[in-house]
Parts: sequence; C-alpha cells; structure tokens
Amino acid sequence: MCGRYFLPRGPAAIAAHFETVSPLPNFPATWNLAPTQDGLVVRRHPESGARHLDALRWGLVPRWAKDASVGARMINARAESLAERPAFRDAFRKRRCLVPADGFYEWPAGGAAPKQPYAIALASGEPMALAGLWEGWRAPDGAILRSFAIVTTEANAKLAALHPRMPAILPREAWPLWLGEDASEDEAALRALLRPCPEAWLAAWPVSTRVNRVAENDAGLLARDPGARPPPGLDDPPPGLA
Repeated sequence: MCGRYFLPRGPAAIAAHFETVSPLPNFPATWNLAPTQDGLVVRRHPESGARHLDALRWGLVPRWAKDASVGARMINARAESLAERPAFRDAFRKRRCLVPADGFYEWPAGGAAPKQPYAIALASGEPMALAGLWEGWRAPDGAILRSFAIVTTEANAKLAALHPRMPAILPREAWPLWLGEDASEDEAALRALLRPCPEAWLAAWPVSTRVNRVAENDAGLLARDPGARPPPGLDDPPPGLA
C-alpha cells in the first residue's frame, strides 16, 4: 500500500518534468502528505489533449457515493482488481492520471511500537510518476470534488522486506499510454504497465518515527535515522533529498 508520500519539489519543477501546460496550482512543499489532503496530479485534458497539473484530494470518491467520507478508504487501488471493482473501474477506463511524488514512506508489518518508517525514492533523484486514477463527485450543494487514488502492485524483491505492496511507478515511455494520449490503448496493455519497477530504480532508507505523526512536516523527516537497523540491501538517501 501507499499511505504517505512526500513532494518537496515545487509545482514549477514538476510541471517542467511532466511537460504540463496549465497554470501552476498553488501547492506548498510537503514532506508528509496524508490521505484526505490535496496532492498534485497530471491529467490529459479531454478537449485539447494537453497535460494539466492540478491539485486533487487524495482518496477517490466514486460518483455514486452518498458522501465524500468514503474517500478516506479509497486511497489505493489494487492493480489486480481495479478493472472490476465498482469504485475504480470507470476511472480505470476513462480517468487515469499520474501522481508526481519525490518518494513515499512504508512501515514494515509487525515489530514493536512505534513502527520504524522507511523512505523510498528513485535512486536517480528524479520525481516518481505513480499510476493513479481520478474521479469527480458532485456534492448535494452542487459543488464538484475531484479526488484520486494511487494504484498499487506487488512489491519488488527489494521492498518486499518492508511491505508486500508498492505503488506502480511508471517510466516516462509509459506516460502517454496511461494518460490516454495513445489512441491504440487497450486494457491488456494498460494492465501490463502495472507491475513492480526494477529494484535498481529505488533507494530506501530508515527515517525518524516523527513521520508517524501527520502534523510533522519538514525537511528533517527525510534524514536517515542513525539508530535504526534496516533490513539488508537498503541505501542512503539520493543526493538532494536528505
């Protein structure tokens, strides 16, 4: 699963990396983004076909939901079932997006409390493009809430020591297909994108248990925790992150 992520990089840098053309959203740097908070997403405009960068709420609210509170339970969509699950199947067919992140946090199962968090980022230092789905929900007063979920898949061998699931991280060449820019898209091709990324892509390191508290949100959260005993095969933070 993916229950927290970080995006200290500003909207201008994200827009340049993902080649979006819309006005930049007002979005502050965050080192501890939690469900029900706003996150940046990249979407294809249905008329112009251009990529837009927008701030949507994390936790997908299906169009048929009676109230928005259901979104708190819809932060992740499992790749294996999203085409069949009522909450996600329409979005999978029509409203896919990319979720930019500088990385995400994971907590191993078991162990004593407080659980030791780990930060995971691309070893290259570039932003991640997480596969996402978005939806628009009309509130009783007529207002539209736009929200998103992050697609998860089974963990690769490197991250399996931390958790059995991980976000689906898409390489640049897969972005046009996932966003619907490729007219030849089909469900089988889309599903094929939702697989664990290569282990060599990732760096993972233990960080402070301050991450466990949503109110904590500063650059120091990404510093390596010198007192932690990480599983074998983990790394130092990529340059520029900590």
